[in-house]
Amino acid sequence: MPFIALHQAHHNADQCCKSAIGPFTIGVMEDPSAPSATAVLPGFDRAAHAAPPQVWFGVSAISRYLGPAFAVLLFPVMGVIGIACFRVATAAFILAPLTRPWRTLYYADGPARLLLLGLGICLAMMNMAFYLALERLPMSLVAAMELCGALIVALCGLRSRRNLVALALAAVGVVVLIDLRWVSDMVGLFWAALNAVLFAGYITLGHRAAVAGAGGGVEQLGAAMAIAFLLLIPVGFVEAAHAVGMPLVVLAGIGVGLLSSVIPYVCDQLAMTRLPRSTFALLMALLPATATVMGMIVLSQLPSARDLLGIALVTAGIALHRPTRR
Repeated sequence: MPFIALHQAHHNADQCCKSAIGPFTIGVMEDPSAPSATAVLPGFDRAAHAAPPQVWFGVSAISRYLGPAFAVLLFPVMGVIGIACFRVATAAFILAPLTRPWRTLYYADGPARLLLLGLGICLAMMNMAFYLALERLPMSLVAAMELCGALIVALCGLRSRRNLVALALAAVGVVVLIDLRWVSDMVGLFWAALNAVLFAGYITLGHRAAVAGAGGGVEQLGAAMAIAFLLLIPVGFVEAAHAVGMPLVVLAGIGVGLLSSVIPYVCDQLAMTRLPRSTFALLMALLPATATVMGMIVLSQLPSARDLLGIALVTAGIALHRPTRR
């Protein structure tokens, strides 16, 4: 538990128990990101410090690209909103036994509940907007606009000229890597722009949750995912229910939720615990470079000179960046 409640000797046993268990009670700890034997889900705190945060970001990046591949195949069966609902529902049900969101919400104070509500709304709308954009626009354009949201977050956290140059190099590298083709579908562009804004919100709110340490952050993620599930059920249940009676479709939907929400969001918390917000946002520029390298290794797709230039620029920007103190 990252924040340990301070108790007075005259408090009764029930009050002490509630204060000790509650993940959002006020307390004091010198290093919120350090693993602690009293932490909620201490295994995640240990995992966050068992490897460099860039490793956890890499796992998240790889998983993010595998999930949409399954999702696109399921569009004709479940529909776009149905896929978003199924994805969030899968993540909520996988995380619930581990994080016990009902307990997290019960013991949270007012500001903590607002954070959980904001993150839950962000997760629900972001997943829905992403798939609605993907239905109408090329993946490259949706990804590029999403990265713009992340790079704006990185820009807001700049504290030195060196990091400004690093951000510029990474941004140019992303433009070189992604073959952008502008479209005139204004509805699709609206959903893509909304997804980009919500993605920036996810990074910001996710980092606020990560202040509680990796275990506390994952616990809050579980509660926020439960809220997102409750928000999407009224609009996506009917479409998601089309998968009933089709075991392969159900398994594919579970795979989408696992690869697109559970693994990347949990790994994000492990990385966010140890990285400043601007550094984490800048690392998002590695996503198209990761996709190019995966294509080269898995599909034997040899990168072009343009691809190599883009990867070099992104790599140079990441290498030049120096994290500021959190």
